[in-house]
Amino acid sequence: MSEKKPNKGQKSRKGVSGYGIGGVDVVMSVDQVAKEAASMSDAAPSSDALGKLVENNPYLTINDLRAGYGKMEILHDFNLQIGKGQSLCLIGPNGAGKSTVLHSIFGFTNIFSGSIVVDGLDVTSLTPSQKLSKAGIAYILQDKSVFPQMTVEENLLMGGFLKGRPAEAKQAADMVFDKYKRLADRRDKPAGVLSGGERRLLEISRALVMQPEVLLVDEPSIGLEPRFIDMVFEILEDLQKKDGKTIIMVEQNAKKGLAFADIGYVLVSGETAIADTGDNLLKNPDVGRLFLGG
Repeated sequence: MSEKKPNKGQKSRKGVSGYGIGGVDVVMSVDQVAKEAASMSDAAPSSDALGKLVENNPYLTINDLRAGYGKMEILHDFNLQIGKGQSLCLIGPNGAGKSTVLHSIFGFTNIFSGSIVVDGLDVTSLTPSQKLSKAGIAYILQDKSVFPQMTVEENLLMGGFLKGRPAEAKQAADMVFDKYKRLADRRDKPAGVLSGGERRLLEISRALVMQPEVLLVDEPSIGLEPRFIDMVFEILEDLQKKDGKTIIMVEQNAKKGLAFADIGYVLVSGETAIADTGDNLLKNPDVGRLFLGG
């Protein structure tokens, strides 16, 4: 670790650490963050500890999952528990396996062993479309998943076709428009003219047309201005608190994600190093130093 020196003609300022939020004296590289985070995994949480975070009443569980891409294993005996209507945020250094957890739940990875169970149904070997229709799992991609030449309404109706229930899609789309005037005002406009925040709202709303029980949300704040980030998290909170959706998210803005979530997991090298309430992780000095900027 080295002191950050100001360029000639610049005023000296404090550098940043971790994911670049807040100011401290030392700049930490991504490799350094990963190395120090790895030392936290020596006392990985037990299944009993995970169970306490959901009051021993899990709705979705991942049991000793080994999964990855091709022959490469990314997740190693990974466990997760989340209760009905709860939210869980996954944080950790780059390459820790956060998005792989979402991919595995939805069916985008190779499962080598272990299981994924939703409301008593083993969904491990189901296809993504089967997981949507039988277990109500919907996946909201990172970014740029709207069809820019199609209208806002046509994008929403695609959600109904993806679930195989186009007849119900129109009614569900109308409910979205009733809920979000911002989209209703642009109902007949091409999705390509929407702002970044509006596109994110459309992506979330298209998932809602599928009428899911579980929302997998990958980097909801990516590429957005602060005002749109707040809007997106307000929408997700509304979906959880008012509509009872169960939300599992990956969020690089760790401070924002943990402030939102009931539960937070810190992943390191495909394993869970720490699991606690979101509030407690925000107060954890190690988490703060490595991921929250001090």
